[in-house]
Amino acid sequence: MYIKMTEGEDEKMTHRWQKDADGILIFTGLFSAALAAFLTVSVQDLKSNPQDTTAFYLANIYQLLADPNISRTSILATPVQPPDFSPPKSAVLVNSLWFLSLVISLTSALLATMLQQWARRFLTITQPPLYSPHKRASICAFFAHGVKKFHLPWSVEALPALLHLSLFLFFTGLAIYLFNINHTVFSAVVWWVGLAGGVYGCVTLMPIFWSDSPYYSPLSSSAWLFFNFTLSTIGQFLYILLNHQWP
Repeated sequence: MYIKMTEGEDEKMTHRWQKDADGILIFTGLFSAALAAFLTVSVQDLKSNPQDTTAFYLANIYQLLADPNISRTSILATPVQPPDFSPPKSAVLVNSLWFLSLVISLTSALLATMLQQWARRFLTITQPPLYSPHKRASICAFFAHGVKKFHLPWSVEALPALLHLSLFLFFTGLAIYLFNINHTVFSAVVWWVGLAGGVYGCVTLMPIFWSDSPYYSPLSSSAWLFFNFTLSTIGQFLYILLNHQWP
């Protein structure tokens, strides 16, 4: 009876892990493809454009041909080489955010693939068909303790959090990118991103104030720990303050 219950719980747990990993892999594939398309365009701002060099030399030639009476001193004063290229700070910032977002997204995909392998390995090890029921129960208890000891459920929760972080970095870079192109488009995008960010914040904080809230985000657990730590710290400070013997 114990073996059947344990194996059933293990199968449900690993099934949830695999479903989470499948969802992460699908979203990561779509998101990384879209992000790569943006990077193909934005990365051009980090290197010099050969057309700018050509335009520089053509401008010098035109200046010489347009004024045949130009003095030798003016010719010598004309710069021979184009100025050194320096990418705009906004371009460096945007590409840094987007490349970091891409790396985090791909890391999430890698960890999701490893999670699927961990789930299959866990079922294979804890459900050996040739062992006695007593031996199988001992193996299940041993590896169940290892899952709790090494905080594997927390690792599973961290994967969506990494993906959300990658998405936030992309939105930040997108806002900066659009600000330097068109303010109308920038305002529309920032308005929607701000609205979505506010809803995400509410969804994250709702389980703290309403225990029966069905809404949840990967950051809710961390927010709950931070909230309780803050309340505990404030309570201790007030206790010391009220019970201190002032002179």
